[in-house]
Amino acid sequence: MRLVNIEQIEQARKLLEGVVRKTPMEHARDLETLHGGAVYLKCENLQRTGSFKIRGAYTRIHGLTDEERSRGVVAASAGNHAQGVALASSLLGTKATVFMPQRAPLPKLAATRGYGAEVHLHGALLEETLAEAIAFSERTGAVFIHPFDHADIIAGQGTVGLEILEQVPEVATILVATGGGGLVSGVAAAVKAWRPDVRVVGVQAEQAAAFPASLAAGEPVRLSETPTMADGIAVGSPGPVSYAHVAELVDEIVTVTEESLSQAVLLCLERRKLVVEPAGAAAVAAMIEHPGAFRTPIVAILSGGNVDPLLLLQIIQRGMSAGGRYFKLRLRVPDRPGSLVSVLSNVSALGANVLDVQHSRISGTLAIGEVEVALALETRGPEHCANVTTALQKAGFEVV
Repeated sequence: MRLVNIEQIEQARKLLEGVVRKTPMEHARDLETLHGGAVYLKCENLQRTGSFKIRGAYTRIHGLTDEERSRGVVAASAGNHAQGVALASSLLGTKATVFMPQRAPLPKLAATRGYGAEVHLHGALLEETLAEAIAFSERTGAVFIHPFDHADIIAGQGTVGLEILEQVPEVATILVATGGGGLVSGVAAAVKAWRPDVRVVGVQAEQAAAFPASLAAGEPVRLSETPTMADGIAVGSPGPVSYAHVAELVDEIVTVTEESLSQAVLLCLERRKLVVEPAGAAAVAAMIEHPGAFRTPIVAILSGGNVDPLLLLQIIQRGMSAGGRYFKLRLRVPDRPGSLVSVLSNVSALGANVLDVQHSRISGTLAIGEVEVALALETRGPEHCANVTTALQKAGFEVV
């Protein structure tokens, strides 16, 4: 299969001038201790529509003939590709129909409609949504715009790689969130053309990692399920085009856990003041989960920032728990007036914040004259948790 070349990516860049933003590059000093060198974040979460997807969608739709555009376009997406297709279609004067899963995040659904697309909800899984979009294309003649498996899509996404080389010329490793493989394929094609020494690493959610099995098998392999919070990279199988690019150009695929994704979203929000969705934070999650594994300077692409506020709240809580900042413990204390006050006074003096207290006299393991107190605390991290436990034990409370 013929791979996308640097000329195609350069042409896409000229086409996208005035359409997309050259997104900023943030110096992430707080991540440098994990890798012993410079770390930068490429902020595609600040791109138009909130993700890199507009680059590939506009390039693909612009490449259609006038006759094809007159028939309209159709796409299937959990959200980011949907918004990219919707905006690109409105800019290029063609009708967009977008199919989204029934439980697509409401902000992504509203934004897609806001860009002018006609939206249909279909299926519980993206594969079902994709099949319905293809069937719609066959029925109506609308041109199907694949989310990742097309040369024009890959060329458009490759413009991110060109910007990285300009913004951080000394880059040694680029970390790329990877679902179907369109972004990592484009970035690798662009970067390897000018700097073959740069290591390009794809990052997949551990529970939605189709590429490791596919590369081992020598062909695309389909996962039976993709249960991850990172819906933007929850793709069951790479396509033949993206697979060929990854197999030829990408140096490594690593996976990250849901806990690391949560911590990465929280870090971007808390330390960098950047709203990033779980899929968009996958590259940062790789740096957290694999310290010292990547040669510096590192550029991690924040691929998207479209996250449902309710999901963001859950992710923040999970990230704080994974980082040791939520702490639950149970104590046995004397059943007499003032005992609970004494426990809470000790916790307060230690600088921990009490989130919840449960007080119970009903337990087969309690001695007569004892009660059990369950505390949920907000702490400053694992070391603080250990200090709280030790101090309560020294104060005479039994930690169970």
